[in-house]
Amino acid sequence: MELNHYSLEKINDIFKGTLTKRKPCVINDILIDSRRFIYSKSTLFFALKSSKNDGHNYIQELYDKGIRNFVISDTIDNYKKCKEANFFLVNNTLEALQKLAAYHRSCFQLPVIGITGSNGKTVIKEWLFQLLQDNYNIVRSPKSYNSQIGVPLSVWQIKENNELGIFEAGISESDEMNKLQKIIKPNIGLFTNIGPAHDKNFISRAQKAGEKLNLFTKADVLIYNEDYPEISNVVIRSEIGRSVKTFTWSKNPSSNMQVLTVNKKSNATTICASVHNDKKEITIPFSDDASIENAIHCWAVMLYLEIDDKTIASRMIQLQPIAMRLEMKEAINDCFIINDSYNSDLNSLKIALDFLAQQTQRKNKTLILSDIMQSSRSDIELYTEIAKIIENKGITKLIGIGDAIQLQQNCFSKIDTDFYSTTDKFIHTHPFSSFHNEAILIKGARIFEFEKITKSLQQKNHETVLEINLSSLAHNLSIYRNLIKPTTKIMAMVKAFSYGSGSYEITNVLQYHNIDYLTVAYADEGVELRKAGVTTPIMVMNPDEQSFDSIIRHQLEPEIYSFRVFKELEESIERNILPKNKPVKIHLKLDTGMKRLGFSAPDVDKIIEKVKANDLIIVQSVFSHLAASEEKENDCFTKMQIELFEELSNKIISAFNHPILRHILNSAGITRFPEAQYDMVRLGISLYGIAVDKKMKNTLLPVSTLKSSISQIKKIKANETVGYNRKYRANHDIDIAVIPVGYADGLNRRLGNGNGHLIINGKKAPIIGNICMDMCMIDVTDLNVEEGDSVIIFGEGQPIEALANKLGTIPYEILTSISRRVKRIYYQE
Repeated sequence: MELNHYSLEKINDIFKGTLTKRKPCVINDILIDSRRFIYSKSTLFFALKSSKNDGHNYIQELYDKGIRNFVISDTIDNYKKCKEANFFLVNNTLEALQKLAAYHRSCFQLPVIGITGSNGKTVIKEWLFQLLQDNYNIVRSPKSYNSQIGVPLSVWQIKENNELGIFEAGISESDEMNKLQKIIKPNIGLFTNIGPAHDKNFISRAQKAGEKLNLFTKADVLIYNEDYPEISNVVIRSEIGRSVKTFTWSKNPSSNMQVLTVNKKSNATTICASVHNDKKEITIPFSDDASIENAIHCWAVMLYLEIDDKTIASRMIQLQPIAMRLEMKEAINDCFIINDSYNSDLNSLKIALDFLAQQTQRKNKTLILSDIMQSSRSDIELYTEIAKIIENKGITKLIGIGDAIQLQQNCFSKIDTDFYSTTDKFIHTHPFSSFHNEAILIKGARIFEFEKITKSLQQKNHETVLEINLSSLAHNLSIYRNLIKPTTKIMAMVKAFSYGSGSYEITNVLQYHNIDYLTVAYADEGVELRKAGVTTPIMVMNPDEQSFDSIIRHQLEPEIYSFRVFKELEESIERNILPKNKPVKIHLKLDTGMKRLGFSAPDVDKIIEKVKANDLIIVQSVFSHLAASEEKENDCFTKMQIELFEELSNKIISAFNHPILRHILNSAGITRFPEAQYDMVRLGISLYGIAVDKKMKNTLLPVSTLKSSISQIKKIKANETVGYNRKYRANHDIDIAVIPVGYADGLNRRLGNGNGHLIINGKKAPIIGNICMDMCMIDVTDLNVEEGDSVIIFGEGQPIEALANKLGTIPYEILTSISRRVKRIYYQE
């Protein structure tokens, strides 16, 4: 038996169940969610039951799609139509899933890091992956798969070539961790911290810590922070130290690793520690307390794994933020909302407030907060601390919903407040017109049904939306960061409304992820970003005579590509009477073969002379644009461009005494011509998940999905016509659906009359008749759809590249054609 290839008989031996076998099969994949089905007869579906759903309801659907292997806990007689299916009958399908994962784990001898604690598990897991991926082939939990279901799915991923596993484990009730220990079997244990989450399900915080400690009873080492007394005390009382080595860290000199100093700066923190009287130091690109604690945990793991200090330090400074799972939408009256309405505990509130603080485009910030449900503290103590937190985070108004927070309203005397006992009372009595030009964080426990508030606040003027996954954007940025040298900077193109994705929201994410430069097409785009609080350097590609005053006033950096533009800049400098210590930073563009904008080779000496003659102008960078970097047949031309750029940029750099950045590579150039990285590279469409280089297609994640919904379904008789000019005539009875998306939204008219299709429930629905300004019609005959069903214009099932190919254009045109009236919804996972 190959690992990950299990016979039916072997699986049944693991389950100790009853196998009804119709056809031989080897299992190499498992499935628990019918919506995530990938066709394969070697997939085993577990029909899991929960309070909200029952996997047994989807067996016939999956059988019709090709699945032939099922784990069930009800009678096989219910599935007589599945004549070729193999069924495992067990008492409990979740336990069967866990048994299979535990057996699978036992087949491998690789070291495994198990992580538990109240907070930080996912961040630490992802940071350890960043820090250790050069040393090990790592398998790790996807996202935050740390539950009774998530852990077995994570462990199932282990393959023979893996050299290290990193898995999270979370519990919400007693006796859960013993099950997860048998599945993960960690060699290295990491206990992050202990906090209030799920306190109500345990007798005490100490009991919860003891339950979590069960993950490490058979580990080789346990790493934890001694500054958490609940953890330290339970470790001592359990006597786990008799069989498990411990590696502790804290500010206490008795710890294995004593933290000596923590020096915070605006965007970085330097941490000094002593390990066995040997002083060590790291710097991380974060300054919040949670990141500092998480980084020290990672540091302790790396020390235990005997990674040398120099390597640790060089990797720590390059740590990338882990995106949070939050949703941001445009809202009424020029507001936007951040939706975090699925839980409410103190620590997640802090995380959500940190995300809100990153959004600098609105000065006023409102928090709509429900009662905190997962806490064992007294209400007065809890809400006094919450009041201090939101005051420190710059919240301008608090709207409290729930009996508990309403009773403690005196705690919030220092900020503007409103309180309501229920969500419905808030919706029916609060004047929604009072929300104006502000950022609104909606944070509540599920029982308060805050989705009603989200629905009331968000813009309702259009059913067509562009969904933008900010986590995918961050992922794509990280992919390119891994392709370039640590010293190479990245300039992100956010021109044209960030390729249709939205200016403020995209730039805020990029700024949060420490992008080095932003680029806009016109000065007014840069001015808007500055007014929204963006402080990252911004290059303006197309400055004109009227815009230079604004460029200077808002500290933008113009691209200078001609002597005329240079003269206009000098005239603006004279008008603005700039002081000697405030020179304007410029970016000199060279034309090395694009034949668009830029100085040619004969112009270089003259522009050097003019810049040197003006003390109020300083060259920040010199750059050029590759004409065909993605096409192999034009590689000789591209190399010629790079050689000419090398020659001309060297001449400019040698003429000045200060450092000057150089950049010529675009997205495709980064992967195809890594030798020409110079000091900076420019990321354009690839940042948004559009791969111009074929090598990147399977690596980048799509950022945007254009969706709509069915407004109405109509029955059309044979010989009836549909749409303007009666361009479509039915030759038989059909069903059509009317979709509220048209050419005014960016749906190209050439896709009408059967030339294009939309995706409904994973199936193609051809567009019939002429596309209207605000809507289109599609043929949904035999598709079993209903009014209100979601429709994808581009996204899953129809990549934007495929749509562009059908139109004979490029993805740039489609993205930038999406109307501003289409509501943007932003996700961060």
